[in-house]
Amino acid sequence: QVQLVQSGGGLVQTGGSLRLSCAVSGSIFRSATVTWHRQAPGNQRELVATITSGDSTNYADSVKGRFTISKDNAKNTVYLQINSLKPEDTAVYYCRAQWISLTGRREYDSWGQGTQVTVSS
Repeated sequence: QVQLVQSGGGLVQTGGSLRLSCAVSGSIFRSATVTWHRQAPGNQRELVATITSGDSTNYADSVKGRFTISKDNAKNTVYLQINSLKPEDTAVYYCRAQWISLTGRREYDSWGQGTQVTVSS
């Protein structure tokens, strides 16, 4: 089975930085779209960043200029660099991989376990 294992969360002060990692097992990494999401208590889950197999990236307006998504194909790992942290960035962050079969008949979806990011004010 494809598994996504996250690391890098923690407690930081306003204005600080953090780098989240998402390691993807299996052979699907190079053909998958990987996204980062976050969810604060009482709020809906929000898409914050996307990177495609062709390395195109996209960001939510709330994080543009502060968050950077990247990947290391040799390590099968996607990163989310978070700079200039704000208290409103406090949430559980999840990575997600999506891909299709070679025939295009099946869609696949896998989520990481989530990691807490807490920004103190």
